[in-house]
Amino acid sequence: MSATAWKVIEAKHACFDYSRIEASGAEHMHVEDVSLAGTKIANANMSLLEIDGAQMGGAYIRNIGIPKEGDPHYNPDTAKLPIRFEHCEFRGGQFANCDLSSVELVDCDVRGMKINGFLVEDVLKLASQK
Repeated sequence: MSATAWKVIEAKHACFDYSRIEASGAEHMHVEDVSLAGTKIANANMSLLEIDGAQMGGAYIRNIGIPKEGDPHYNPDTAKLPIRFEHCEFRGGQFANCDLSSVELVDCDVRGMKINGFLVEDVLKLASQK
């Protein structure tokens, strides 16, 4: 056995405010009905992460991606899986310096949405006139 003892933690009605978890495993963890306001997650492998029913007003998500072959975090099993957003509200949000290649918008409300200053509605109208 290694010098580090791994323990499964089960908690209900617990307070972890201002706690720090470092150099730890948290795979297959189930978190439900919790407040994670102000939480910071850094340098984390979140492949196959599922978030359902979360309020993320004011969230700041940055430096997120799928590692490419050669990257130490590359995993061929998850590298080709798409990142999906379903039934999400990004009203008033901003995507800056993002790789949106091969992104597909399906049944999305794009009223007021701009790409590099151009209203998408106007671009779609122009395209339909050709």
